[in-house]
Amino acid sequence: MQLTRTTSRLDPVVRSRRPGGGGEIVVTGAHGGAGASTLAVLLHPAWDMGVICRPGSDCPQVRTGGRPLVLVARNTAAGSARATAAVNALAGQRVRVAVLAVVSDGLPDPVPAAYRFRLLAPRVGAMARIPFVPLLRAADDPALVGLPRRVRRALAEIRAEALGMAGWAFPGTL
Repeated sequence: MQLTRTTSRLDPVVRSRRPGGGGEIVVTGAHGGAGASTLAVLLHPAWDMGVICRPGSDCPQVRTGGRPLVLVARNTAAGSARATAAVNALAGQRVRVAVLAVVSDGLPDPVPAAYRFRLLAPRVGAMARIPFVPLLRAADDPALVGLPRRVRRALAEIRAEALGMAGWAFPGTL
């Protein structure tokens, strides 16, 4: 697993005013195509860790360096199943999910997905819903897309919830 720092030319969310470059968030996808890389750009400053390894495979320990972790999944049945597996795997590594960001595919949650997300909600610090933004599908640089107010609000909510959890860890870790 490789940690990559994202960059963006425009910042849709007000940057943290923490001294010493604080306010960074770690973003990882529960599955491919979840939208983690796009979300990492929009949450700048953020670290994009790519997709979390499937449980049971020979995966390295997830290390966030004390930064809060945002787990990203689509609002599909498969996405919710992978989010459940990822939360379980991270809990086994004693890594807390500060925010589970559920990215809409433009349609309502299927019944299995809605059920799984309801069960996951108490196991993560917070859950945020990211509305579908058609313009992001065609954008070469997500940072240049004018985002609707409800998306900007969701991004601000993720940042606030994640940074509010920044000091939290499993007992005996850090």
